[in-house]
Amino acid sequence: MTRIRRGYIARRRRTKIRLFASSFRGAHSRLTRTIIQQKIKALVSAQRDRDRQKRNFRRLWVTRINAAIREKEVFYSYNIFFKHLYKKKLLLNRKILAQLAILNTNCICMISNDILK
Repeated sequence: MTRIRRGYIARRRRTKIRLFASSFRGAHSRLTRTIIQQKIKALVSAQRDRDRQKRNFRRLWVTRINAAIREKEVFYSYNIFFKHLYKKKLLLNRKILAQLAILNTNCICMISNDILK
């Protein structure tokens, strides 16, 4: 009986998985089963941390805007500021307002004074 050569598709799949895990240490970069487990764990962690990063940046922007509002002659808080922004239909996102708070605090004052009038 002749010999049948097999494993070409499986070997190609395993090498593709090994390329993902080439930077892992020990058995996590050599053994196929542990590579698959570590790949799943790494992708789950990456997704979780992307969500967490969005959350942290939003907190940072809110803190910067609140600090800029309270620092200047306007004596009210962040939530009142945004409530008045929405009433006047000035739709500026928090990222832009935070950059304005850092780079040009006078602009934030002008916006808040304009809202109060």
